[in-house]
Amino acid sequence: MKSIPESHQDLLKDETKAIAYLATLMPDGSPQVTPVWFNTDGEHILINTAQGRIKDRNMRARPQVALCIADPGNPYRYLQIRGKVDEFTIEGADAHIEALAGKYTGTYKYMFGKTGEKRVTYKILPRKVDAHG
Repeated sequence: MKSIPESHQDLLKDETKAIAYLATLMPDGSPQVTPVWFNTDGEHILINTAQGRIKDRNMRARPQVALCIADPGNPYRYLQIRGKVDEFTIEGADAHIEALAGKYTGTYKYMFGKTGEKRVTYKILPRKVDAHG
């Protein structure tokens, strides 16, 4: 990703297994933060959630988000990303969560979903990036 400094590109790689902390905005303007699995398409940070969850509702209504991606080996080395949801879709979202399960658990089967839930993939375009540590 062009917007991420070379010094911190490793945090985006699958083998690093870094967790992103996603901040969304509640209807009253207060922040809501959730740890999430992620990967990239080379331009966007991609996350996945179930339709109807708080972060899903927040991002649909208010697409401005922030992410903190910390180095699993040194939490003081991290990326702070502010951006906007460019797109979201249910198309391919089940395959995306399976790929994320493979990245984070080593098993390409998502075991944490509820029966009947619909998955959504969100594409977040970084607008402001700060690298620390």
